[in-house]
Amino acid sequence: MLDLFLPYLLGLALGIEPPTAEPGAGSATEDVSAVEIDPGSGDDLATREPEPQVPTGKFTTAVEIKPIVGMTKSNWVAVRLYEGQDLLYFTHLLSWRCGIWDIRYGLNGAPADTVFPMEPCHEDSAQPNAMTDVANFLPYVALPPESIESVYVEITYDDGSTDFARFERGAVLIP
Repeated sequence: MLDLFLPYLLGLALGIEPPTAEPGAGSATEDVSAVEIDPGSGDDLATREPEPQVPTGKFTTAVEIKPIVGMTKSNWVAVRLYEGQDLLYFTHLLSWRCGIWDIRYGLNGAPADTVFPMEPCHEDSAQPNAMTDVANFLPYVALPPESIESVYVEITYDDGSTDFARFERGAVLIP
């Protein structure tokens, strides 16, 4: 797996922008970068200033995580039917949360207007993206059984840009 990321990480360290795929090229998801947020929407994201994008090697900024999160878009969420509930997991995105301001989602055709709560980044730690407070920040949402047909996810990076993807249940269903 490292052989897939190493060229991108090396390019990132050298300041080379990774290539991007054409929409629809080998993926059922679509990609949009730098979508502006409507200031009239009442969304607090409109008042945020982009954070400094200085690569630290700790993967705590959008400039460091965007190539990885973009390449692993098919892993953003997972659905599991467990003990009579549909569990919608955001574990993959939470692993890169230090470069993400918000994760929003919508179910079954609804817009992504539900914010998924994330544990704060541990900037002063050797593993700033580590999930240490799972009791208060679960990596999933529990829903009624078989209620998830599709999931629409939007993420906002700490540089102010956004990305999104739509997933059908069968494509992200885990045993």
